[in-house]
Formats: sequence, structure tokens, C-alpha cells
Amino acid sequence: MRSLLISTVALAAALPACAFAEDASPPTALDELIVTATRLPSRLDLVTGAHVIDQAELEARQTVFVTDALATVPGVGITRNGAFGGVAAIRIRGAGPDKTLVLIDGVPAGDPADPNGTFDPSAVQAADLERVEVLSGPQGSLWGSEAIGGVVAFTTRELSGWALEAEGGSFGTARGFAGAGVSTEAYALNGSVAAFHTDGISKAASGTEKDGFDTVTANLGGRLRVSDAVRLDGRLRYTNSDIAIDGYAPPTYLLGDTSDRNKSRAWSGFGRATVDGAWGLTHELSFSDYDLTRDNLSAFPSRYTAQRQVWRWTAAHGGPGDAAAFVVGAERNDTHADLAGRTSADLSTTSAFGVLRTQVLERLTLTGSARYDDPDAFKARGTGRLSAALALGGGFTATASAGQGFKTPTISQVVCDFCFAPPVPLRPEVADGYDLRLGWRSPDGRLSGAVTGYRLNVRDQISYVASRYVNIARTRSTGVEAEADAQLSDAWRVRVAYSWTDAIDVTTGKSLLRVPDRSGAASLFWTNDPWAATLTVRGESSQSDTDVDGFSPIVRKGFVTADLAGSYRLNARVTLTARVENLTDQRYQETYGYAEPGRAIYLGVKLRD
Repeated sequence: MRSLLISTVALAAALPACAFAEDASPPTALDELIVTATRLPSRLDLVTGAHVIDQAELEARQTVFVTDALATVPGVGITRNGAFGGVAAIRIRGAGPDKTLVLIDGVPAGDPADPNGTFDPSAVQAADLERVEVLSGPQGSLWGSEAIGGVVAFTTRELSGWALEAEGGSFGTARGFAGAGVSTEAYALNGSVAAFHTDGISKAASGTEKDGFDTVTANLGGRLRVSDAVRLDGRLRYTNSDIAIDGYAPPTYLLGDTSDRNKSRAWSGFGRATVDGAWGLTHELSFSDYDLTRDNLSAFPSRYTAQRQVWRWTAAHGGPGDAAAFVVGAERNDTHADLAGRTSADLSTTSAFGVLRTQVLERLTLTGSARYDDPDAFKARGTGRLSAALALGGGFTATASAGQGFKTPTISQVVCDFCFAPPVPLRPEVADGYDLRLGWRSPDGRLSGAVTGYRLNVRDQISYVASRYVNIARTRSTGVEAEADAQLSDAWRVRVAYSWTDAIDVTTGKSLLRVPDRSGAASLFWTNDPWAATLTVRGESSQSDTDVDGFSPIVRKGFVTADLAGSYRLNARVTLTARVENLTDQRYQETYGYAEPGRAIYLGVKLRD
């Protein structure tokens, strides 16, 4: 990370200025959305299982943490061990959270020091994000290991001028944001800081003490046009969090109040050179780095560190509107983790990949991708994906895809950390997935909807059984996702999403933990300048879970909650904001045994240049 830090700061120092996009206008259904996490940017209607949450929607919802926005995406489930910083997990289409690959500005951000390699999104603030993209289903041919359930990609934003935000409210909560930037066509420089503090509530539902949460995120980015053919850009992102947690304290060893804390520090960033070359090819050479340190402060303190560095080259031709486009590339992924001083290990992979999209007929578009991954410690593996989009007429489009995914064992699994039986050789987990989507869009783009059916199979899933890791489990998820978006008038817009998921462990026939059968969300957006408001209602059915002893099975009850956000623009520079979370003051749990807050009220102000 140090080498990237030095090089990026040097680049930033050489740039006198940067670009930040101005405050987004309220979301409308008219815009043509482009998905970029597909390696080859494509129109949203050509990609099954793709969803985009843009800055306008994040602003309209007054989203503080991205987990709240992700929970409204069909097929995406969020679980967390208590409000305000509790360990969170992203599940896509019933797959375990370790099978969701998370990217921050294209940088893989999983935690190699975690036993399952899972990324914890609990501290990802939305204040500095331009967009959030979700790709559901196996994406191994695009991103390699971990992308079995899907991919979540966060893209940070730029401002033009300066922006300040301040907010405070229930539970001793205070939030702030400050950002500034300038830009020209030739160069750009921007920076921002987002901070959040709360006294919180007890993480454990049975607890009485408050568990606080503090997190700060800082961003620095820049770009430079060296010539008409050569461009440089880079970004650094830093997050520091301090979280009070609850656990299983003696003598009962049941979930309850503890004085334990978790502190984490994460750096991520990239530097990239883009060159327009012969035959219309655009080459990119980039280096990215992710560096994480976690300190667990308890009666048994520990420190975990993890690093992931990726060298990547791509050559691309064509854009989203072209009849034919492709990208090819190669990358080297070096991963290292130190497991609290007990052991450390390296796992690295060399890969090559390609994506081709072509309009073979006036109404038919085919997209194919293939990837070859050669891990240093495991047998090489190839994955592929094929999708077809057929315009049926009358605004209808049918899209189908079939893809593969895999996940190499994590460092903890390879070294058999905390094993009390002789380790056995492990194989990478493998998956295949299929989906079929029927979408419709009105001629003026004001109305749209889609229904998607899917099947996801995972084999050789790694589990901790009889005091060691073994390939044993086989899981299957079958589901339906439905969504609709309607721009009812210039003032009113509504978005609705619904998911039905049947996720089971095929080896036992039991439902997978923490996957509700049914979930849904509906958002109503209203704007009447200078006023604006958004009402979001979200619900989940009951789900299989684990009791407060950490072992016994139990069923967590379903719930429905509502959030209301509103704003009033005093003038071109000043906007007053207010929001109410858990509007009806429901008592519910997202994860059994962990508390969620009752009704909370927050007031704020936004200042813009």
C-alpha cells in the first residue's frame, strides 16, 4: 500500500485541480442506464440480474450507509449483527456472503484475513459515492474467484466546487461531509471527508448498554490528460472505524452485553494509465491495492492484517451504443494475510479474460465472456458466460444467460486455522447459474418493469466440520425477482421490487440460514421545487437463523419498516433536510438476537458552491 500511497500523492501534487459532479437532481425514470461492472459497459436491458443505484437516488433517499440502499435491490439480502456498525454481510440470490465479490473503484475489497474472505460493508458511507452496481449470478468469467452469487461495485464521485453537509439526531448521532474539487478538460483534483458518530443502542437485543460507532472515510482523486492519446488517473480511499460490539461472555456464553470493541483501518486505491492506440483499441494499465487491519479488543485481543494487490492490463474497442464491442485483458492478483500472529500465507492468481458483445441481428444481441484463472496453489480453471437479448417488439426484451463461478479456498481454510483435526486437501468451490428475464419499457421511457427467474447451484462448498475444513456442502437457490419503475408525472415516481427465494442445503434439505423466502421494497419519490420527499417501505418474511447460544436453530420473525426523507431548498446553495427512520417504531430484528433501533429523527443542512 505504501508504494501506491506515495505514487498517488505524487500524482495529486502534480495536478492543480479536479472534477466533482454537481448535486444530482431528483431521480427520474427517463435516463438510459449503463452498467460498467460488466467489464464491457453495456445498456442495462442487455444484462440479466443488473441493477444500478445512482447518486440521484442515494441523495433522494438521504442514504447514509450503502447497506440500506442495497437492501432494496431484488435478490440482495443484508444481515448485520446489530445496528450502527454491527458486522454486516451481503447475500445475493441466496448464496453465502463469502460468495459476493465487492469492488471499490474496481479494487477487490474482500477481507483475506476473514475465515470466509467476506467483505464487511457496515462502514461504507454513501456520501462520496457516484453509483452502486449489482450484478447477480455467477460472474467468474468477469472477475474470477468469489463472484459466485454476484458482484457489488461502488464507484466514488467527483464534485465541482465545494460541498458541506451536517446532520444530527436520535441516539446522539452526528454526521458530516466536506468535499471540494476543481476541473478542466486537461486535469482534475478532488478530495472529501465523511464522518459519522453515534452513541448507539445495544447490539444485543437482550442488552442494556449503548454500543457506539465512529467511522471516518477520506477520498483523494485526480486525473491528467498528458496528450490526446494518453490519460492518467488515480484515487485513494481511507476508512477508519471504531465499533462497540456484543458477544458471548461467560458464564452463560449467550449473546449479551460485553465491553468488546473492534477497530479497523482500510486503505484502497488505484493508479491507471489509459492509452488510445492503433486499430481503435484503448489500452489500460492499472495497479490497485487494498490494505486492511482489524483489531479485536477483548479479553483475548487479536490483530488481523490483509493485503491484496492487482496488476491489470486491458485492451478495449467499442462502446455501449456500438453494434460490436470487446475487451480483453490479463491480471495478476497477489493476496496475503496474517491471522493474529498464528500463521500467515500468500494466495496469488494469474488470469486472462475476454468479453465480446455483438448485434448479430437487428433485434438480437449476444454477449460472451471467458476467463482462465491459474492460482499458484490450485489447479487452473476456466469459466464462461453467455447471454442473449432479444427485442420482441412493443417495448419487450427477453434476456437469458448462463454463467459459471468458482471460489478458491481462503487463507484460513488453506492453513486450517483453528483446526483440531488433521487437515484434508481442499478443492475450489464451483457454481453454475441460469436466469431468464422479460423486461418492458414504454416508448417514452417513463414506465418499465421486469420479471427474472433464476437457478444457482454451488458444489464442493467448504464447511467447518468435525474440527476441520472439508468440501462437503451442495446448495441450490431458485427464485423470482420482479421490479417496476414508473415516472407517474414530473413530480411523482415510484419504484417497486420483490423477491421470492428458495435456498436450501441439498445435502441436508434444510433452508439456508438468514435467507428470507420473500422480501420486497417500494419507494415513492416526490418533487415540487423547492420541496422533495421520499418514502421507502421494506419488508422481509421469516427466515431460518441461529439462537442466542450461537448454535441452536431458530426462526427469526418477518418485519416491515418504513423510512421517510424530506428536504427544502432555501436557495441555490442551502438545502434543509429531515428524515425519519423506522417511521412506525417497529420492534424487529434483521438477525436473530441483535437489536434494531426504534423510531429515529434526524435534521440536517447541505451547502453547495
